[in-house]
Amino acid sequence: MKTYLVGGAVRDALLGHPGADRDWVVVGGTPEALVAQGFEPVGRDFPVFLHPTTREEHALARTERKTARGYRGFAVHAAPEVTLQEDLARRDLTINAIAQDPDTGELTDPFGGQRDVQAKVLRHVTDAFREDPVRILRVARFAARFADFAVAPETLQLMREMVDEGEVDALVSERVWQELSRGLMAERPSRMLQVLRQCGALKRLLPEVDRLYGVPQRAEHHPEIDTGIHLEMVLDQSASAQAPLEVRFACLCHDLGKGTTPADVLPRHIGHEQRSAKLLLAVCERWRVPVECKALADVVAREHGNIHQSQSFSAQAVLRLLQRCDALRRPERFALALQACECDARGRLGREQDDYPQRARLTRLLQAALSVDSASVSAQALQEGLVGPAVGARLDAARLNAISLAL
Repeated sequence: MKTYLVGGAVRDALLGHPGADRDWVVVGGTPEALVAQGFEPVGRDFPVFLHPTTREEHALARTERKTARGYRGFAVHAAPEVTLQEDLARRDLTINAIAQDPDTGELTDPFGGQRDVQAKVLRHVTDAFREDPVRILRVARFAARFADFAVAPETLQLMREMVDEGEVDALVSERVWQELSRGLMAERPSRMLQVLRQCGALKRLLPEVDRLYGVPQRAEHHPEIDTGIHLEMVLDQSASAQAPLEVRFACLCHDLGKGTTPADVLPRHIGHEQRSAKLLLAVCERWRVPVECKALADVVAREHGNIHQSQSFSAQAVLRLLQRCDALRRPERFALALQACECDARGRLGREQDDYPQRARLTRLLQAALSVDSASVSAQALQEGLVGPAVGARLDAARLNAISLAL
């Protein structure tokens, strides 16, 4: 029984930035032998075990055979006779199909992974790549993570064929969201959209986003003009700001409504905010997007235009905006909405370094509104005999006064 380090840890060490979780493959082993050594079985679909001390994952060497369409349509064969090369052959990309002997440091690289690391190429290992549609998303996600890597032409062609054959239509929601969210959190999220679009998968997975490409905007507000290009720039701004996932997803969905603007009113997009919010719901339902991502994206989709224009808002208009955004109850979410709006404002050609004073102003005015002691104001109103909506009106008046003083 022999154990090898495989996958991301080997790849990242070759790239000069080690630190990835370490995964191991066990050649010549059996479940019984591993359990006897204290390993804990955790795998459902194939034999995976946790090391008794390090808690790192150890998987028995295995082969996979396609049995049905989609991500789960595989028969797994894990047995002592499966070789290291056979196990590496089932992996997605050559840069992920390198194994290292922990005792000697020797690399086993039967598919040219080291060459592709040096050449900065994302290349599939074998034609078995086509058997798992999740790999389309993984390539796009790796392109976003390793922004200076190119997808090999033959790999991109294979991905196109998989899309044409309907493989992506069989993907389960959980895996799609898992890969999309990891791509959004990568160094350059725009690359994920570009690769998915090049192979045709974006149209199948996120048609609301795909429709944005080629749609014009007013050049005085958007020098880049193309709405799809603007979206890519906004996403990359969110990455530069090291924004959390909720903000990046809100950036992805903030302008979806522009893809449905009638042709006769272009390049204006009147009312696109409400259309964006409606389309966002379909995306969230399709891919089971987490509630916190959905809630923030809804606020940003509906209100980003008003937030952009808020520099000239009166105290009354500011209070109404804060109330619509539920900022008085959820100030931490409103802070994230402001970050997303700042990314939107800077995601425009030549405006990447522009100031965004709206963020500081609205943050300050929200703090003024929150400084009102709502409990004491409500108690005083009740003592005066006010009830129901009248109490709320008294509280609004106190907050309005606080905002006015802070303007």
